[in-house]
Amino acid sequence: MSDILFEKIALIGIGLIGSSLARVIRREGLTNHIAISTRSEQTLEEARQLGLGDSYSIDAKEVVLDADLVIISVPVGSSGAAAEQIAPALKAGAIVTDVGSTKASVIGQMLPFLPKNVHFIPGHPIAGTEKSGPSAGFAELFRGRWCILTPLPGTDQNAVERLGRFWEACGSRLDTMDPNHHDKVLAIVSHLPHIIAYNIVGTADDLETVTESEVIKYSASGFRDFTRLAASDPVMWRDICLHNKDAILEMLARFSEDLSSLQRAIRWGDGDKLFEMFTHTRDVRRSIIEAGQEVDLPDFGRQAANKN
Repeated sequence: MSDILFEKIALIGIGLIGSSLARVIRREGLTNHIAISTRSEQTLEEARQLGLGDSYSIDAKEVVLDADLVIISVPVGSSGAAAEQIAPALKAGAIVTDVGSTKASVIGQMLPFLPKNVHFIPGHPIAGTEKSGPSAGFAELFRGRWCILTPLPGTDQNAVERLGRFWEACGSRLDTMDPNHHDKVLAIVSHLPHIIAYNIVGTADDLETVTESEVIKYSASGFRDFTRLAASDPVMWRDICLHNKDAILEMLARFSEDLSSLQRAIRWGDGDKLFEMFTHTRDVRRSIIEAGQEVDLPDFGRQAANKN
């Protein structure tokens, strides 16, 4: 068991990330009290039935009272509304953080509402699955995965270190980054792949010459892994596209240029160009495995992981 890091932790939002946090916080003994709030009475009751917290309320202001750490786990487009709601009830000296996949937009939304006597430290645990809701969470979600903190200039360093210790106790590896740089990095490693997945699944669905049953029947040939990404929470990904628009559009433009180059190589039968590209991309895959961000097992190790 880890030492108690915060006397009371408030979780605003109890989807995949929030419910996984509740489980690992409980397992590691990181607090004496987990308070949970979400906008849906049904979701809140599901969290209660799962025993994820010690107290529950639809009213987020009630949940953050006397909380030492407040974690906002809502779609990024709702970040500002969440900050506005909880601001009057925040305890002086509390740490307020989030888990959103875009940082500049979240900062722009939340900062105007938060009082000066709290420590606002934006964050992003790079962990997730295509599942959502309180039942989707699991305590191991953050193990070995990166959590990026994007503290603003002038942020109390002790608060940053304390939040960092929290994420490390949850199993994460820690990094810090400028918010705008974070958004560019995530646009290429996360946002663009999801957008491509949504698009290719939609393209397959629109084909008149290939039946839906054939798409499903033969999906193990590669299409299946696109569908995993394309099954992700549509509200979350709508908000990510809208709130990291500039970085995503920049990466889409670069992708489009590279796709045109690949198209020319195929059209003109440039085997050397194709071989060079595919060799390089395979090396990238090996680097990801060597960095511990993937396993070199059949089916990406997911079947084995699901049995544990």
